[in-house]
Amino acid sequence: MSSDRRRLERLMQESVRVSPAPWSHSPAWRASVTLLVGLVTLAVTGHIELAAYACFGTFASIYGGRQPLRGRWRTQTAAGALMCAAVLCGALVATSSHRAWLVIPVAAVWAAVGSVLSDRYVLRPPGPMFPVFAVATCAALPVTFSGVGVAVGVAAAAALIAVVLGLLEERLVGTGATVEANRGEVRIDHATAVVAAVVVAGTVSTALGLSHTYWAMVAAAVPFGVSGLLAQTTRGLQRVVGTIVGLLLAAALLSVSLPALVLAMVVAALQAVTELLVGRHYGLALVSITPLSLLMVQLGHPQPVDALLWSRFAETLLGVVVGLAAAFALREFRRLSPAGVE
Repeated sequence: MSSDRRRLERLMQESVRVSPAPWSHSPAWRASVTLLVGLVTLAVTGHIELAAYACFGTFASIYGGRQPLRGRWRTQTAAGALMCAAVLCGALVATSSHRAWLVIPVAAVWAAVGSVLSDRYVLRPPGPMFPVFAVATCAALPVTFSGVGVAVGVAAAAALIAVVLGLLEERLVGTGATVEANRGEVRIDHATAVVAAVVVAGTVSTALGLSHTYWAMVAAAVPFGVSGLLAQTTRGLQRVVGTIVGLLLAAALLSVSLPALVLAMVVAALQAVTELLVGRHYGLALVSITPLSLLMVQLGHPQPVDALLWSRFAETLLGVVVGLAAAFALREFRRLSPAGVE
């Protein structure tokens, strides 16, 4: 059997493998409840257009591992602060009329920061995808300088809810174990590859006039949440296939006109499903992530559905191709380097 065929078989096996994910209900209910509280509050007060900022604050709830450990709130607080800083930076970029191009170097800086912090503090989930997602998306939502404070305030409120829920969980079902302060090795070549992927994906997407450049940049960062070319290729393939299936579900949901409160509940349910699945199979999680993302876009800034679906597919495919090319280049660099690190 040829080596290429063996690689293809391993890729197919890894792509369909479902892993166990104990305690996955923990981040699922925290993220879902946090997002639901935020979206319902925004809907009731007539400010549902701020939904994206609440979503990024909610990401604090998924950091620190799944099992309820004593002291995890510190990790979640730090993650919430990181996400709020990304929202602040993205919102400031959004005040500029040149935001379409300005966001590319800014997102690249955040890709480097996210990669270094993830390596140094062994963050879970790993990689720079969430900070890049936050800064790039917020940069695409035009705001005034006064609106920057509102954006950060909404994100901070959601992050605070996430931390409080984590504390409640710790008090109610904590195991007594303590979060270990792990320290990892910072991989500069890895961070460089992520930066290159984000820059290329953002530049190509913007030059082509695609409407949601941040989706391309996020997809380019996705492979770098795992290590090794096989795992990275698997993650990229799952991203594309999961997105395609998710677009079918998104099309169905977007074809129905639902009140803002009902949409808030649907989005919160999709968030819960995402967290239940993402540790088991990334591709399956994309089936819920995709409609979740598109519904969030429509809540804040309604757009023609057909164009929205096409943009998600095209920019995801572009980003994954660029990200995998960068991952391959990184593998070859390590292989040819004097240390010969694979």
